[in-house]
Amino acid sequence: MKLIWSPETATKAYIETVKSCEKIKESGVAELLAAMAGGWDAKLIVEAWSYGSPVATSIGLAVAARQTCGRHVCIVLDERTRQEYIKAMRSSTAPPPQLPEVVIGEAEAAMEALGGGVDFLVVDCGRRDFGRVLRSAKVSNRGAVFACKNAWQRNVSGFQWQWALEKGTRVVRSVFLPVGNGLDIAHIGSSSGGGAMVSRKGPSRWITHVDQRSGEEHVFRE
Repeated sequence: MKLIWSPETATKAYIETVKSCEKIKESGVAELLAAMAGGWDAKLIVEAWSYGSPVATSIGLAVAARQTCGRHVCIVLDERTRQEYIKAMRSSTAPPPQLPEVVIGEAEAAMEALGGGVDFLVVDCGRRDFGRVLRSAKVSNRGAVFACKNAWQRNVSGFQWQWALEKGTRVVRSVFLPVGNGLDIAHIGSSSGGGAMVSRKGPSRWITHVDQRSGEEHVFRE
Protein backbone atom coordinates (compact mmCIF):
# COMPACT_ATOMS: atom_id res chain seq x y z
CA MET A 1 0.00 0.00 0.00
CA LYS A 2 1.26 3.49 -0.80
CA LEU A 3 1.34 6.49 1.49
CA ILE A 4 -1.01 9.13 0.14
CA TRP A 5 0.09 12.74 0.41
CA SER A 6 -2.78 15.23 0.76
CA PRO A 7 -1.74 18.87 0.19
CA GLU A 8 -5.13 20.11 1.36
CA THR A 9 -5.00 18.35 4.73
CA ALA A 10 -1.37 19.34 5.25
CA THR A 11 -2.20 23.00 4.64
CA LYS A 12 -5.20 22.94 6.99
CA ALA A 13 -3.19 21.30 9.76
CA TYR A 14 -0.33 23.76 9.28
CA ILE A 15 -2.51 26.86 9.37
CA GLU A 16 -4.53 25.74 12.38
CA THR A 17 -1.37 24.89 14.30
CA VAL A 18 0.17 28.28 13.45
CA LYS A 19 -2.88 29.95 14.98
CA SER A 20 -2.98 27.64 18.01
CA CYS A 21 0.74 27.74 18.84
CA GLU A 22 1.50 31.35 17.99
CA LYS A 23 2.72 32.17 21.50
CA ILE A 24 4.18 28.79 22.45
CA LYS A 25 7.88 28.00 22.44
CA GLU A 26 8.89 25.42 19.85
CA SER A 27 5.92 26.29 17.64
CA GLY A 28 7.98 26.04 14.43
CA VAL A 29 8.53 22.32 15.00
CA ALA A 30 4.85 21.84 15.87
CA GLU A 31 3.67 23.45 12.65
CA LEU A 32 5.94 21.36 10.46
CA LEU A 33 5.09 18.06 12.15
CA ALA A 34 1.37 18.84 12.11
CA ALA A 35 1.51 19.52 8.37
CA MET A 36 3.42 16.29 7.76
CA ALA A 37 1.08 14.13 9.85
CA GLY A 38 -1.93 15.72 8.16
CA GLY A 39 -0.45 15.44 4.70
CA TRP A 40 0.29 11.73 5.14
CA ASP A 41 -3.25 11.15 6.40
CA ALA A 42 -1.88 9.49 9.53
CA LYS A 43 -4.46 7.38 11.36
CA LEU A 44 -2.32 6.41 14.35
CA ILE A 45 -0.17 9.31 15.54
CA VAL A 46 2.12 8.51 18.47
CA GLU A 47 4.47 10.75 20.40
CA ALA A 48 6.89 9.95 23.20
CA TRP A 49 6.89 12.99 25.50
CA SER A 50 9.64 14.02 27.88
CA TYR A 51 8.87 15.51 31.32
CA GLY A 52 8.98 19.30 31.31
CA SER A 53 8.99 19.68 27.53
CA PRO A 54 6.76 22.21 25.72
CA VAL A 55 3.43 20.84 24.48
CA ALA A 56 3.28 22.75 21.19
CA THR A 57 4.05 19.58 19.23
CA SER A 58 1.24 17.74 21.03
CA ILE A 59 -1.20 20.48 20.11
CA GLY A 60 -0.07 20.33 16.49
CA LEU A 61 -0.44 16.54 16.38
CA ALA A 62 -3.89 16.82 17.94
CA VAL A 63 -4.82 19.23 15.17
CA ALA A 64 -3.54 16.79 12.56
CA ALA A 65 -5.41 13.87 14.12
CA ARG A 66 -8.64 15.84 13.99
CA GLN A 67 -8.03 16.64 10.32
CA THR A 68 -7.36 12.99 9.43
CA CYS A 69 -9.98 11.51 11.80
CA GLY A 70 -7.07 9.67 13.37
CA ARG A 71 -5.99 8.53 16.83
CA HIS A 72 -3.43 10.54 18.78
CA VAL A 73 -1.56 8.77 21.60
CA CYS A 74 1.09 10.16 23.95
CA ILE A 75 3.50 7.76 25.65
CA VAL A 76 4.93 8.77 29.04
CA LEU A 77 7.20 6.94 31.46
CA ASP A 78 5.27 7.25 34.73
CA GLU A 79 2.24 8.68 36.51
CA ARG A 80 4.10 11.84 37.51
CA THR A 81 4.86 12.59 33.87
CA ARG A 82 1.27 11.82 32.86
CA GLN A 83 -0.08 14.34 35.36
CA GLU A 84 2.43 16.98 34.24
CA TYR A 85 1.55 16.38 30.59
CA ILE A 86 -2.20 16.69 31.11
CA LYS A 87 -1.72 19.80 33.25
CA ALA A 88 0.47 21.40 30.57
CA MET A 89 -2.01 20.58 27.81
CA ARG A 90 -5.00 21.94 29.73
CA SER A 91 -3.18 25.13 30.73
CA SER A 92 -1.73 25.86 27.29
CA THR A 93 -2.86 28.94 25.38
CA ALA A 94 -4.73 26.75 22.91
CA PRO A 95 -5.70 23.43 24.54
CA PRO A 96 -7.08 20.87 22.07
CA PRO A 97 -10.83 20.12 22.23
CA GLN A 98 -9.96 16.55 23.20
CA LEU A 99 -6.82 15.45 25.04
CA PRO A 100 -4.74 12.69 23.44
CA GLU A 101 -4.83 9.20 24.87
CA VAL A 102 -2.02 8.77 27.38
CA VAL A 103 -0.20 5.44 27.76
CA ILE A 104 2.12 4.91 30.73
CA GLY A 105 5.03 2.53 30.60
CA GLU A 106 8.47 1.65 29.33
CA ALA A 107 8.98 1.77 25.59
CA GLU A 108 8.34 -1.88 24.76
CA ALA A 109 5.23 -2.25 26.92
CA ALA A 110 3.78 1.09 25.82
CA MET A 111 4.18 0.29 22.14
CA GLU A 112 2.65 -3.14 22.62
CA ALA A 113 -0.36 -1.53 24.31
CA LEU A 114 -1.18 0.53 21.22
CA GLY A 115 -2.70 -2.47 19.50
CA GLY A 116 -1.90 -1.36 15.97
CA GLY A 117 0.72 -0.19 13.52
CA VAL A 118 2.06 3.37 13.78
CA ASP A 119 1.64 5.78 10.86
CA PHE A 120 3.43 8.78 12.40
CA LEU A 121 5.82 8.72 15.36
CA VAL A 122 7.44 11.68 17.14
CA VAL A 123 10.10 10.97 19.76
CA ASP A 124 11.65 13.58 22.01
CA CYS A 125 15.37 12.88 22.22
CA GLY A 126 15.28 14.35 25.72
CA ARG A 127 13.87 10.99 26.84
CA ARG A 128 16.50 8.60 28.15
CA ASP A 129 14.84 5.74 26.26
CA PHE A 130 14.30 7.43 22.89
CA GLY A 131 16.28 4.70 21.12
CA ARG A 132 14.14 1.96 22.64
CA VAL A 133 10.99 3.76 21.56
CA LEU A 134 12.21 3.78 17.96
CA ARG A 135 13.16 0.11 18.03
CA SER A 136 9.86 -0.92 19.64
CA ALA A 137 7.56 0.90 17.23
CA LYS A 138 5.47 -1.35 15.01
CA VAL A 139 5.06 0.21 11.57
CA SER A 140 1.64 0.14 9.91
CA ASN A 141 1.16 -1.95 6.77
CA ARG A 142 1.48 1.16 4.62
CA GLY A 143 4.74 2.40 6.15
CA ALA A 144 5.30 5.32 8.50
CA VAL A 145 7.10 8.56 9.21
CA PHE A 146 9.38 8.70 12.26
CA ALA A 147 10.60 12.05 13.61
CA CYS A 148 13.17 12.75 16.35
CA LYS A 149 12.84 16.25 17.76
CA ASN A 150 15.52 17.92 19.93
CA ALA A 151 17.90 15.75 17.92
CA TRP A 152 20.94 17.79 18.90
CA GLN A 153 20.48 16.48 22.45
CA ARG A 154 21.32 12.94 21.38
CA ASN A 155 24.52 11.74 22.97
CA VAL A 156 25.15 9.53 19.97
CA SER A 157 28.02 10.17 17.59
CA GLY A 158 27.17 9.49 13.97
CA PHE A 159 23.53 8.55 14.57
CA GLN A 160 22.16 6.38 11.77
CA TRP A 161 18.48 5.49 11.41
CA GLN A 162 19.27 1.99 10.25
CA TRP A 163 21.20 1.30 13.45
CA ALA A 164 18.49 2.78 15.69
CA LEU A 165 15.57 0.75 14.35
CA GLU A 166 14.56 -2.87 14.67
CA LYS A 167 16.58 -5.19 12.47
CA GLY A 168 15.05 -5.54 9.04
CA THR A 169 13.32 -2.14 9.09
CA ARG A 170 13.57 -0.44 5.70
CA VAL A 171 14.45 3.26 5.66
CA VAL A 172 13.21 4.71 2.37
CA ARG A 173 14.78 8.13 2.91
CA SER A 174 15.76 10.43 5.75
CA VAL A 175 16.60 14.09 6.28
CA PHE A 176 17.97 16.24 9.11
CA LEU A 177 16.46 19.71 9.42
CA PRO A 178 17.91 22.58 11.51
CA VAL A 179 14.47 23.40 12.88
CA GLY A 180 14.09 24.06 16.60
CA ASN A 181 16.74 22.00 18.39
CA GLY A 182 17.17 19.71 15.41
CA LEU A 183 14.59 17.55 13.67
CA ASP A 184 15.60 14.18 12.21
CA ILE A 185 12.94 12.60 9.97
CA ALA A 186 12.80 9.21 8.28
CA HIS A 187 10.27 7.63 5.92
CA ILE A 188 9.96 3.99 6.95
CA GLY A 189 8.78 1.38 4.46
CA SER A 190 6.29 -1.31 5.43
CA SER A 191 7.43 -4.87 6.02
CA SER A 192 5.49 -5.88 2.91
CA GLY A 193 7.61 -3.58 0.77
CA GLY A 194 5.10 -0.77 0.39
CA GLY A 195 5.40 2.77 1.60
CA ALA A 196 6.14 4.79 -1.53
CA MET A 197 4.51 8.21 -1.46
CA VAL A 198 2.14 9.52 -4.09
CA SER A 199 0.13 12.69 -4.29
CA ARG A 200 -3.63 12.50 -4.43
CA LYS A 201 -3.68 14.89 -7.32
CA GLY A 202 -1.55 17.37 -9.21
CA PRO A 203 2.20 17.54 -9.78
CA SER A 204 4.78 17.80 -7.04
CA ARG A 205 5.53 21.25 -5.66
CA TRP A 206 7.79 23.00 -3.19
CA ILE A 207 6.76 23.97 0.34
CA THR A 208 8.44 26.82 2.20
CA HIS A 209 8.61 26.68 6.00
CA VAL A 210 9.93 29.59 8.06
CA ASP A 211 11.15 28.88 11.59
CA GLN A 212 9.48 31.64 13.60
CA ARG A 213 12.20 31.60 16.28
CA SER A 214 15.31 31.70 14.11
CA GLY A 215 13.86 33.25 10.96
CA GLU A 216 15.47 30.52 8.87
CA GLU A 217 13.67 29.43 5.71
CA HIS A 218 13.49 25.75 4.78
CA VAL A 219 12.20 24.44 1.46
CA PHE A 220 10.79 20.94 1.02
CA ARG A 221 9.49 19.09 -1.99
CA GLU A 222 5.92 17.82 -1.63
